[in-house]
Amino acid sequence: MHDLTRCVQPPAVSHDGFSSLAVPTYRASTIVYDDPLAFAQRSERGLDGYTYGLHGTPTTRTLEAQLTALHGGERTVLVPSGQAAVAITMLAVLKPGDKVLIPDNVYPPVRSLCADYLAPRGISHEAYDPLIGAGIADLIDSNTKLVWTESPGSATLEVQDVPAIARAARARGVLTGCDNTWAGPLLFKPLAHGVDFAIEALTKYVGGHSDLLLGSITVRDLALRKALKGALGVLGIGVSPDEVALALRGIETMGVRMAHSGRVARDFAERLQRAPAVARVLHPALPSCPGHEIWTRDFSGASAVFSIVIRPEFKERIYPALGQLRLFAIGASWGGTHSLIAPMDVTADRTVRPWNAAEGLVRLSIGLEEPGELWEDLSRFLAALQAG
Repeated sequence: MHDLTRCVQPPAVSHDGFSSLAVPTYRASTIVYDDPLAFAQRSERGLDGYTYGLHGTPTTRTLEAQLTALHGGERTVLVPSGQAAVAITMLAVLKPGDKVLIPDNVYPPVRSLCADYLAPRGISHEAYDPLIGAGIADLIDSNTKLVWTESPGSATLEVQDVPAIARAARARGVLTGCDNTWAGPLLFKPLAHGVDFAIEALTKYVGGHSDLLLGSITVRDLALRKALKGALGVLGIGVSPDEVALALRGIETMGVRMAHSGRVARDFAERLQRAPAVARVLHPALPSCPGHEIWTRDFSGASAVFSIVIRPEFKERIYPALGQLRLFAIGASWGGTHSLIAPMDVTADRTVRPWNAAEGLVRLSIGLEEPGELWEDLSRFLAALQAG
């Protein structure tokens, strides 16, 4: 064999006696076939078969199967981000003339997707009060094909009555989707409560280290999975096995990370209620948080993310006070090992349930630093707020 051929054709190496706990990272664009007939018949392999790297490798199938099991679904598809999970779901089931209902506290890019992308293509949307519950039935008309939920809301933490919304929608033949990123499948399982699409930003708790972008959509209905795969195929959207490998590593510690951060976050939320500059704390485990009773009924625990509302007289001091922090990093996202904090402004994004613009809003994500040192850091922030 010529050296040039040896460079391309690796020798066979025995795998006898080798076994690893890690899932292999299979990278592929081209999938090769045993013979011309197998290649000609590749479309007959179905949605679970391997036909081209864009459509999955054993690495991606492993994470899909793991998420499917956690959600109690039938299949999961992976997409490049949480926002992509929302967008692909909507593109897969909505067509011109259809309407989607979105909660007023929805992740802002979802509202932009509806207003700036779907609307010009003949797909309308309407925002609704996230606390509407079964009252959603009054908003469902003949054009409504999808009701979207996000519970709790990623900034203001309202907990929606997802089961009631799902029942009302199903009674009218309307599909439902739930952005379950705050809770993840360990704390809430949307499919078990009647939802059709459970989506996650795997960027957060599954990745767990603030170093990957990935999303997932899990369903119980194989016809919906086929529609999702169809949309991904024609749009040419796939995910990197390397990102998936990081997610597979991260998901192994997700349970202990979420349990620890959830306990610390809840403790901090209770303490922060007593801070003079804080008007209220938005944490689903607190009785004062909108939807607390629903959270108690439907969720098995609380995650690391919550928000604090700053009294109007202290609002202008938020930015300078954030500059006093030493451990909390200022940034978006959550679910990683590092604690994060970010000033939020939701006023312009509310059209149904107005937000008091005079108040300040700060979101926190608790990481894995020593809790006492984190509290000292927050105390510096609070002291700077109150100084004057």
